[in-house]
Amino acid sequence: MRYKKIILSLLAAVTLFTACECRQESTLSGLRIKDFDANVNGQLTRLYVLKNSHGMEACITNYGARVVSIMAPDRNGKMEDVVCGFPNIKDYMSQKQNFGATIGRYAGRILNSTFTLDSVKYHLKPNTGVHCAHGGDPGFAAKIWQAEQIEKNVLRLSYLSITGENGFPGNLAVTVIYTLTEKNELDIRYEASVTGSPTVVNLTHHSFFNISGNFRTNVEKQQLYVNADAFTSYDSLKCITGKIVPVKDTPLDFSSLRFIGERIDADYPQLKVTGGYDHTFVLNTMGNDTRLAAKLVDPQSGRALEVYTDEPGLQVYTTNGLKGKLVGKGGIAYPRRGAICLETLHFADSPNKPQFPTTVLRPGEKYHSHCVYRFMVE
Repeated sequence: MRYKKIILSLLAAVTLFTACECRQESTLSGLRIKDFDANVNGQLTRLYVLKNSHGMEACITNYGARVVSIMAPDRNGKMEDVVCGFPNIKDYMSQKQNFGATIGRYAGRILNSTFTLDSVKYHLKPNTGVHCAHGGDPGFAAKIWQAEQIEKNVLRLSYLSITGENGFPGNLAVTVIYTLTEKNELDIRYEASVTGSPTVVNLTHHSFFNISGNFRTNVEKQQLYVNADAFTSYDSLKCITGKIVPVKDTPLDFSSLRFIGERIDADYPQLKVTGGYDHTFVLNTMGNDTRLAAKLVDPQSGRALEVYTDEPGLQVYTTNGLKGKLVGKGGIAYPRRGAICLETLHFADSPNKPQFPTTVLRPGEKYHSHCVYRFMVE
């Protein structure tokens, strides 16, 4: 009996050791899974790993429903990480940034932090001067989502935003489903419903892509195509004017594949306001998520990234705000314009711009949005 107890104790110790070892294992991108475990006021954060049969991998944390890494092949089959981020949950939570995050309740600015819906004026929590940007602070990017890994390549995350959160009306139940497909796509589907009061919703994904796989470089030597003939313009304070301006004969014309750095510093008022590209393009795709919305090409690695969506707009941001101070994965300090964000969304300040497509969601209705990032080799 005594020997039996010893054997059982040894087996339990081996099991515990093995379990601990499994939690310490690194992902293909070099992340340690246990470095994303945390308990925040009784809510747990974790890292979830999605894989497809072609060797691609996407790592996602339920903190902000964020993509932490995506491993994609170059023309020689070499797998490299193509999204900027941090190696542990502590860094994500200690620094205000949107790397890989789900943005909500409203992506972009709502000017003066107010809007009127059904004759009721709502006052939001300002976080960018007098304006409310990306849903206020804290937005969805700083929330801990409930997660369920449905398949080895599918993760569902959900969050309930209660009425009054940062001033927004209505109880908004949000679901985001990430799927790493056999077509080497990161497929993102958003769903939402509201109870109590109507609200406004504009969700997007905020990965900082550098498809070269070299985070020490900027993206100016990568090429971009955007299927758009117009963009939404800013005033001198980077507030949306409500005007839709043709891209023709401007540095914002990406209707054919162009190097990002070719005209990024041109003497053009819209670029002076933002210090580079940070504009919403009005897509020609008319809500058809089978039509190409944008394409990014890195000639050196051969990687390409295509974007598909049913949204009317695409925000192109060349990370002009990165200044080499944020140190991320691999101990790399991300340089200015070291990545590009390709955010599928509705237009900023739509609640105050009746000429823009509506972002109103009413009780009994369903919000749907679809975004696909397809990785390929040229």
